[in-house]
Amino acid sequence: MGAVETSIGSGVQKSPQHPQIALLGNPNCGKTALFNRLTGARQKVANYAGVTIERKEGHFTSPAGKPVRILDLPGAYSLSATTPDEAITRDVVGGMRKGDPRPDAIICVVDATNLRLNLRLVLEVQRLGLPMLLSLNMTDVARKRGMVIDAARLSEELGMPVVETVAVQHDGEKTLLDAIDAMLPLPQVDAKPLSAIDTVTVEETQREVRRILSIVSNDVRDSGNLTEKIDNVVLHPVLGPIILAILMFLIFQAVFAWAATPMDMITDGMARLGALLTANMPDGHLKSLLVEGVIGGAGSVLVFLPQILILFFFILSLEDCGYLPRAAFLLDRMMGGVGLSGRAFIPLLSSFACAIPGVMAARTIQNPRDRLVTIMIAPLMTCSARLPVYALIIAAFIPEREVWGFLSLQGLVLFTLYFAGIVSAMAVAWIMKRGMGSSGKQALLLELPSYHWPHLRNLAVSLWERAKIFLTRVGTIILTLMIILWFLSTFPGAPEHATHPPIYYSMAGILGRGLEVIFAPIGFNWQICIALVPGMAAREVAVGALGTVYALSQTGDSLATALSPLISQSWPLSTALSLLAWYVFAPQCLSTLSVVKRETGGWRYPLIMAGYMFALAYGASFITYRVALMFGA
Repeated sequence: MGAVETSIGSGVQKSPQHPQIALLGNPNCGKTALFNRLTGARQKVANYAGVTIERKEGHFTSPAGKPVRILDLPGAYSLSATTPDEAITRDVVGGMRKGDPRPDAIICVVDATNLRLNLRLVLEVQRLGLPMLLSLNMTDVARKRGMVIDAARLSEELGMPVVETVAVQHDGEKTLLDAIDAMLPLPQVDAKPLSAIDTVTVEETQREVRRILSIVSNDVRDSGNLTEKIDNVVLHPVLGPIILAILMFLIFQAVFAWAATPMDMITDGMARLGALLTANMPDGHLKSLLVEGVIGGAGSVLVFLPQILILFFFILSLEDCGYLPRAAFLLDRMMGGVGLSGRAFIPLLSSFACAIPGVMAARTIQNPRDRLVTIMIAPLMTCSARLPVYALIIAAFIPEREVWGFLSLQGLVLFTLYFAGIVSAMAVAWIMKRGMGSSGKQALLLELPSYHWPHLRNLAVSLWERAKIFLTRVGTIILTLMIILWFLSTFPGAPEHATHPPIYYSMAGILGRGLEVIFAPIGFNWQICIALVPGMAAREVAVGALGTVYALSQTGDSLATALSPLISQSWPLSTALSLLAWYVFAPQCLSTLSVVKRETGGWRYPLIMAGYMFALAYGASFITYRVALMFGA
């Protein structure tokens, strides 16, 4: 179609020859997919001035050779903004943002399967008097569901061109391109200010929506269909929460059961590679770097890739089939008890993958205090970076046996750790909401999509993306930190007649023994203290750090690929349990703190977050360690 240009909200200039058209629509209406079709998916992304919300702008050439600039606005349900995303959309179409010129025309993208919800925004934008075009998207899905929409009659009722599009199909944007050609050149109009949307009440707008729908669409309802039959069970006030708990429990059981074989294969492969290098390389610093630093460090993290992918497989499958919004609905009452709404469930669930997208997803929460509390508790959700640490310690100290004849004890412990993060997050939310002065619980409004089988191609692509992210971290951040740690752990070397391994006398060893004074009350030895320092960059780095430290701590040829038996011999059970408690709470992720700073506009809340999480981590580890010692662990 054409190249894509970038603007950062700092005085983008338009020209009469290059009209700017904005794509506008509800979230999940296919608007961004349509934008990708029009621009060739080569857009560059920047941020709106002063905020972290993404701005996508590009240009394309129409079939008639007319150049057009196009802007993909954040999803919005209404111009009466209740979220930061909606506020940006409102201000851009109203010409209220400095450096962001008002669009010359609007393309409203609506979901053909849910016109009742989508048309409110169309009618609001129409009052601004800008040239408009309606893209009736997802028409293929609507037809499959037996919905009939008279596009020509809808065009008459709205007084604007209406075209059918299917953004996910090849050439699904062709009718839209032809309609854009027909609009150009755009007429000169006197656009009205944002106050024009207030001339009609919400009730009057909804009545107009119902009137239009009664004329242009058949009344297809979901009563009696498969989705409703399933919802009668999974949304039942008693059965629903039980089903959700069982699903979550089985997922964590599968994380250990299904991953055992591929993890063993990776472990054997790393052990053979280490043995090969040990047997064929002369002794020296290069051999030490490759065997103890690279294989012993980064290799000990790589082994947990199968468990991470299995966890994501289930989460992505539940999201794709339409179950996750139901889970938010089920948890609304429980979260309401701590002053949050079920809408916080999606950001918090995203935080199980990584707290960073979870923090950013909190933008969809209307209440500012709810949004802030959700951001502050998101890192307490057990992100995938904690999984390698949990898996290592559980495999080393928790026997691989069944409980009650069918449950994995290791999976049960993992489920307990995830559950502890959730409970602690709810407790912190309750305290914060009381401290801020709760404004009362808001009603939860969610659109529940129809159930469908997960798309296998989408699952495969998403899992591949997760694998690439993990492997990139192993190959860049983790590998770099392991090399630095190897250097710090190797030099200056042991003096003559040393009685300890060389790492004891290294720079890392000196640092670890200094930190041991602080962490000895919670059972941490100097090797663990060394691992905690590079682990501040990313939690999973701690496993690689332990691999490097213990590989260098051994007097024989033991490798960190055998890290699990090494720590099981070196640590008491009380130390292992204390470290698990530490990782439930500790904010060992500088990237998350930096994103919280951007989202909250300063260092105040990231510092509060780091302070309360470190305090929780130390307190929980102290209690766990002391209780374990009382029972002789």
